[in-house]
Amino acid sequence: MADNHFIITTTENIPGKEYEVIGEVFGLTTQSKNVVRNIGAGLKNIVGGEIKDYTKMLDEARDIAVERLEDNAKKMGGDAVVMMRFDSGSISADMQSVAAYGTAVKFK
Repeated sequence: MADNHFIITTTENIPGKEYEVIGEVFGLTTQSKNVVRNIGAGLKNIVGGEIKDYTKMLDEARDIAVERLEDNAKKMGGDAVVMMRFDSGSISADMQSVAAYGTAVKFK
């Protein structure tokens, strides 16, 4: 579970904080689409529009990736992650991978 005091930022600097770099850190997850989502997606392909179940799946995958990023940074002794980014891609027609990555830092 995410720690409200642990800082994860997309910026390089954290105002008012001095830190030393520990190293790169990742949080990864792969999610598969279930049968119900696939049926809904097939129907949306016909009529168009947002496939809300897929959007929800990717949102959940992003949250899991960030939690794992935080856990891995803490295991390295980090107090925060700077320069956090996301990457995602399809592994197959039914699987989506999401990676959260950044630089773990320790406050001075």
